[in-house]
Amino acid sequence: MDGNHTIWIEKYRPKRLDEMVGQKDIVVRLQSYVKASSLPHLLFTGSAGIGKTTAAVALAREFFGDSWQMNFREMNASDERGIDVVRNQIKEFARTSPLAGAKFKILFLDEADALTTDAQAALRRTMETYARTCRFILSCNYSSKIIDPIQSRCAIYRFRPLDAEAVIEETKRIAAVEGLTVTEGALNAIVYVASGDMRKAINALQGAAILRTDIDEKTIYETTSTARPEEIDELLDLAITGEFTGAEQALIELTRGRGIAPNELINQCYRALVQRDIDRTLKVKLIDALGETDFRLSEGANSDIQMEALLARFVLAAEQHR
Repeated sequence: MDGNHTIWIEKYRPKRLDEMVGQKDIVVRLQSYVKASSLPHLLFTGSAGIGKTTAAVALAREFFGDSWQMNFREMNASDERGIDVVRNQIKEFARTSPLAGAKFKILFLDEADALTTDAQAALRRTMETYARTCRFILSCNYSSKIIDPIQSRCAIYRFRPLDAEAVIEETKRIAAVEGLTVTEGALNAIVYVASGDMRKAINALQGAAILRTDIDEKTIYETTSTARPEEIDELLDLAITGEFTGAEQALIELTRGRGIAPNELINQCYRALVQRDIDRTLKVKLIDALGETDFRLSEGANSDIQMEALLARFVLAAEQHR
């Protein structure tokens, strides 16, 4: 499998809009621009790995054909957040004429929410001034961080996390091309690990494929350093029933024995708690404890102490609720 010597995320990135999975409504709307040979400024918003960059590149390919690389530029705003990048690099590209007979060029600005407010104000003026020669596609995780004057000048597309069917469909397609055998349990594990992010799903599949061609769920969880859902349920059950010592041992096995990052464990606990059918008041207290621990870890607190304290808060909350 020579595919293991390449980055599968790029190897299997859709080249056309109709090859994208999980974003059918958005694809149909973008294809209408190609048919009309017209394009407004666009704002793509949504979490990571759900097709924003792929949609922008595929749209440029369909607009410009073989000359798409001459009339398309991709920039990442998180690399240079200040006003100078707008005044120099972005403005320089926007002001030049399109090539190969194209009506306009496309500048794709990824992570646009990383731009400072001053930089966004300068970008808004650039979008106005050079609208005839350049269309802007902005991508961000949080549209609330984009100033209103830019939002009002763009057609906004809100990408949603990919559902299980879309992740499974793409995983099966890649597995067939690479000659892999993927069990039903492994597909479900990939869906769980990905959590709507196709990049995570493809990385999980490639990581497992490096080890073997017959992929089961155990391989997926091991190569992604992810706890099984039942292991998370066991940890929560022990804490909620007051078995602090047992919960502590389960936590140590997951964090030290398996090397699972505390932040990842918190995310998995949150996903499990949201789906649990338990008393609403207790659920609120447990999620509040998760949020506090997550914040403390983000501020640099000791992870061992905070994770132990999280279990203690779970035990106390459950005891007070009885």
